[in-house]
Amino acid sequence: MNKREKLSLWQDRLYNSLSAYSSDLSDMDRREALYCGTHTIYSAVGAKNASCVRNIVSELIEAEAETTIPRPKVTARRKADEKKAELVEAFLINELDRLPFETINDMDERTTPIQGGDFFLVEWDITKGGHSSDGELTVTLLHPKQVIPQCGVTDIKEMDYIIIQTAKTKAFIKRMFGVSVDKEYEENPDVRSTGDYAFSEDIVTLNTAYYRNADGKIGRFRWVNDVVVEDIENYQSRQLRYCDNCGAVCYEDECSCGCRSFTVKAEKSEILASDVVCSDGSVIKKGTKIPFYSPDVMPLVLRKNVSVFGKLLGDSDVDKITDQQELIKKLGSKIQEKLLKGGSYVTFPRGASIRKTDEELKVIELNNISDKQLIDVLNIQPDISRDMEYQERVYEAARQTVGITDSYQGRYDPTATSGKAKQIAAEQSAGRLEGKRVMKRAAYAEVFEIMFRFLLAYADTGVTVKAGQTETGNEYRTFNRYDFLEMDDAGEYYWNDEFLFSVDSSTLPAGNRELMWKEAKENFSNGAYGNPSEDSARLLYWTELERLHYPHAKEVRDSIIKNAEQAKNENQTREE
Repeated sequence: MNKREKLSLWQDRLYNSLSAYSSDLSDMDRREALYCGTHTIYSAVGAKNASCVRNIVSELIEAEAETTIPRPKVTARRKADEKKAELVEAFLINELDRLPFETINDMDERTTPIQGGDFFLVEWDITKGGHSSDGELTVTLLHPKQVIPQCGVTDIKEMDYIIIQTAKTKAFIKRMFGVSVDKEYEENPDVRSTGDYAFSEDIVTLNTAYYRNADGKIGRFRWVNDVVVEDIENYQSRQLRYCDNCGAVCYEDECSCGCRSFTVKAEKSEILASDVVCSDGSVIKKGTKIPFYSPDVMPLVLRKNVSVFGKLLGDSDVDKITDQQELIKKLGSKIQEKLLKGGSYVTFPRGASIRKTDEELKVIELNNISDKQLIDVLNIQPDISRDMEYQERVYEAARQTVGITDSYQGRYDPTATSGKAKQIAAEQSAGRLEGKRVMKRAAYAEVFEIMFRFLLAYADTGVTVKAGQTETGNEYRTFNRYDFLEMDDAGEYYWNDEFLFSVDSSTLPAGNRELMWKEAKENFSNGAYGNPSEDSARLLYWTELERLHYPHAKEVRDSIIKNAEQAKNENQTREE
């Protein structure tokens, strides 16, 4: 199949997938509009605008938002691999700090309950990492309207292909792929915004298809309108460049023979050009043939809100409370209309006149003294109590549907009469939301596994990792992918990727850290770390507080170490 035929095939697949996904895409725009507080009231007879909006959708979605980023937990299948598992775990924790996961989590915590799910895209970017690196991992959050699934398939692992649409500048396409798209237009502006968008001549829609080829490997095909910008049959394999003149493998823009023309081929193995020293001191000799590691995984991970049979995305919280939101908008508009139509009215005799002057004392001219009895002021105050009561009932129904309580929102809860009772009420509400947290942790565990697989495949240069803390400071180790290269009974090399990935269940939301700080303080006072008056106990205590992100704990811990060393030096001086 030539390039033109491939392009036509993928354009047809995108068209058919978009057609099957069109109703879902329309729902996404509606949900986003409700979250943003649209005044439009949707009904079976048409749409109209509300004059007053109480945005309960946004209020309840924000109440669910969790700032905690799950921490990785790596378990070795074999006892001999426990140290390696610890190193992989430390590396992933370092990556959480390096990558913008705070920003990713903030968007994820809104998009998932609004739309029912979103996607993490894990990639290895060879253009990043500095001169001493072969690249670095990148993790991007994708809105579900940017990810077009294969028709009829609801599990990414079961899909033959999945297509991503992203907005990129024309300069980026030229820089990344060496293909000019200056004459192209933006095919689908909706992938970069919801609702109104500003037209830009500098942006195009990049279509990226990930698919399983005939060998079950992952391929990648990219195009902009009718221009193919990338076609790699097995993109996760090692792509080596061979000089067209001398046939040597070349990693630079110019071969040593002076040739600048290359042919790219996917390779399954390599011959080591130099000795490789592993962390345990063992050496893999130059000239040894070793296999290239290939991740062979779809780089997309779906985080669902709540699983629903037969749907790719999970259940949307916005869909659950749409009826209540629409009713509250109607009631709010009705209440406002009643209040605005109320007011004070003056009655006076027909034919009487009022002198219109700026004087404080107003004069009404009457034709007859008996007409004075007709002068009166009527205060028309509409009764909105039942409307307000019904509105609160509707709001309460929405809260109960999602599983949010007063205590969970930090509001006054008359049923919780003590601090402990409020804590229990909040925990019970959190229990109702635990299913969503489980789905979040499952998604992150899958992200961590793909990150490890990509690191095992492409990180030829060792990566320095902060592996923990000791009493004297931070401990650093080097992640060397060749430590995972082992030999089987037949004398063949293979890559050991037999590790289990999950998340640390002890990871606490920011709101619960205070409880852990209090518990650590009580343990310290009770002597759990040793004699509280001794520096060793104080050091253990402040090391624990640093792990629990207590403010300025590191500074206090460093001060204890410094003072202890100073006292030790002074004692040595006296003895001398």
